[in-house]
Amino acid sequence: MAPRNLLNIEHVGKDYGKGPVLADVSLGVAEAERVGIVGRNGGGKSTLMRIMAGRESADSGRVTRGNDVRLGLLAQIDDFEPGATVRSVVVGNRDEHEWAGDALIRDVLSGILGGFDDALLDRTIAGMSGGERRRVALARLLTTELDVLLLDEPTNHLDVEAIAWLAAHLKSRRALAIVVVTHDRWFLDEICERMWEVVDGGVEDYEGGYSAYVLAKAERARQASSEDARRRNLLRKELAWLRRGAPARTSKPKFRVDAANELIDNEPPARDSIELLGFAGARLGRTVYELHDADLVLGDRRLLRNVDWNIGPGDRIGIVGVNGAGKTSLVRLLLGQLKAAAGRLVTGKTVKPAYLSQHLEELDPALRVLESVEHIAQRVDLGKGRELTASQLCEKLGFGPDAQWTPVGDLSGGERRRLQLTRLLMSGPNVLVLDEPTNDFDVETLAALEDLLDGFAGTLLTISHDRYFLERVSERFVGLLGDGHVRDLPGGIDEYLRLRASATATPASASATKPRTRPAAAEERALRKEVQRLERQMEKVEEKVAKLHAEMAQHAADYSRVAELDGALRALHDEKAALEEAWLAAMEALDA
Repeated sequence: MAPRNLLNIEHVGKDYGKGPVLADVSLGVAEAERVGIVGRNGGGKSTLMRIMAGRESADSGRVTRGNDVRLGLLAQIDDFEPGATVRSVVVGNRDEHEWAGDALIRDVLSGILGGFDDALLDRTIAGMSGGERRRVALARLLTTELDVLLLDEPTNHLDVEAIAWLAAHLKSRRALAIVVVTHDRWFLDEICERMWEVVDGGVEDYEGGYSAYVLAKAERARQASSEDARRRNLLRKELAWLRRGAPARTSKPKFRVDAANELIDNEPPARDSIELLGFAGARLGRTVYELHDADLVLGDRRLLRNVDWNIGPGDRIGIVGVNGAGKTSLVRLLLGQLKAAAGRLVTGKTVKPAYLSQHLEELDPALRVLESVEHIAQRVDLGKGRELTASQLCEKLGFGPDAQWTPVGDLSGGERRRLQLTRLLMSGPNVLVLDEPTNDFDVETLAALEDLLDGFAGTLLTISHDRYFLERVSERFVGLLGDGHVRDLPGGIDEYLRLRASATATPASASATKPRTRPAAAEERALRKEVQRLERQMEKVEEKVAKLHAEMAQHAADYSRVAELDGALRALHDEKAALEEAWLAAMEALDA
C-alpha cells in the first residue's frame, strides 16, 4: 500500500515585488518521508517552509493537508510567550511523575538541553541566548506528537555531539515525516531520502540524500551543455570528494550513477597534499606555532594545562570540543591575543595569520562590497601560481557582479560574514584560522569556499560544528574534552564522539523519575546576568561606532575633524575588545 499523502502544495506562487521567489510549484509530502531542501540564500527555501506550514499565504495556488494531520514548524525566529520558562514550553502543565516517566521526553531533554533538573526547567526564556532559545524550541517540537515536522536550520547553535544525537533521534522516529532546510550536508545525508533544490523560482526533485543529490545533479549537468562551466567544475570536484573521501555516503543512491561516475574517472584528488606541503614549507619555513607546557587561565578557570602542541607548515587541522572547553581561547592563544599563564608559545618568524572570528568586524557601511575588498588588496596570490583579482574572489564567494556594488550597510549578517572572509583571504595569509566559518552560508557557497581552501598553500586551523565541512577541508583532528588537554584524534570526529559518549555515560540505576539538582544555581544566575550586562554594553558601543562612521562620512572633507573622530573610534574599538574579553570569560565559565 502506498504511503498516505499528508501535505500538498499545488501551483504555488509567491512574489515580494522583486520577481517571483516561487513560481507554479507543486509538491507533496507523504507519511514517514524525509526531505531535505537546499538552494542559494534568499532563493525561497524558508518561504516554501512557511507556506507549507500555513504561516504565510501564497499569492497563487493552494496548500492542502488532512484534517487530522498534526504539523510542527521550527522557524528561524523562535517565538515564546512573555514570562515563559523551559518547563512551561516543553512539558506544559503535565505533572512531574507523568513527564519524568516518559522516555521520549527524558531523551529529548538530555540530548538537546543537557538534562532535566529544576534549575534548568525553571529558567525563563527571556534571559536566554539565541542558541539556548533555539534548543528549547527544538525540544518543544520533539516532545510533541506530530505527523509532519518542518525544520528550518535545526543544527544552528548545536555542537557536533548534539547534531549527531539529533540525527540519530530523528532516524529512530520512523513514522514521522520530516522536511528540513539546512546547510549541514552531513545532517542531510544522515536523515534524508529525497532532496528538493529551490532554484530560479522552481523546485527540482532528486531521490536520495545529499550525496545522491550531488551524483544526480552531476549527471544532469553532464547532459546539459549550457550548464555554467564554473559550477560544473565545482560539482565534479565535490563528486570526487564524495566518491574517494566518503564512500559510505554513496552506497545507497536510488538511481543509476554510472554516467555520473564517468565524470570523475580521471578527476584527481581534491588536494595534492604533497605539492601543497612543499609550497607551505617555502612560505613558512619549519616553524609555525609551538606550545610548550602551556597553561591558559580565564578568570578563575584553567582552560588548558601542560599543553604541548606543534603545528607545522601545511598542517590542516580540524578542532572539535565541548562548549566551554576553550576551542576559541586556544586559537587566540596561538595568535597572541591571549597570554599563557605558564609555559611558552613559539611563533615562526614568517607567520602571517588571518583570523575569522565568530564576531563580525566593523566594516565601513558606506563602502561598496568590491571597494571594501579592494581596500585590502587589488589581487591575491593563492599559491601554486594561482592569482585572483578582488572581483574574482568576491564572485567565488557568492558576490556576483551586481552584488559587488551593494553598500556594505545593506548586507545581511550572513553576507557580512562572507565579506569578512573575502577580505581575510585577500590579505594573502600563510596561516588561516577559521572559527565557525560556515555560519549562514548556503551549500553552493560552501562548495566554492572548499574549492578555494583546497588550493591554500599554508597552515589551516578550523573550528566548526559543520562535520561535512571539517572532514572536507581538514587532514587531521584534535579534540578538547574539557579536561584541559589537546588530544590528537587519529579516528577523526567518530573517535571524538566515542570519547564523549564514554565520558558522559551514566549508570543505568540513575533515577528516571527524580530530576537532578544542579549545584551553584545562584552562581549560574549571576553569570547569566553578567553576560546580559556585557551584551547590552557591547550593543551600546556598536551603536556609538555606527554613529561615528556616519559622522565621519558627513565630515569627510574636514581632515582635522575626521582625525578627531578616528581617535574616538579607536577608543571605542579598545572598549569593545575589553568587553568581548570579559564576555568570553563569562561564557566559558557558564558553559563549563
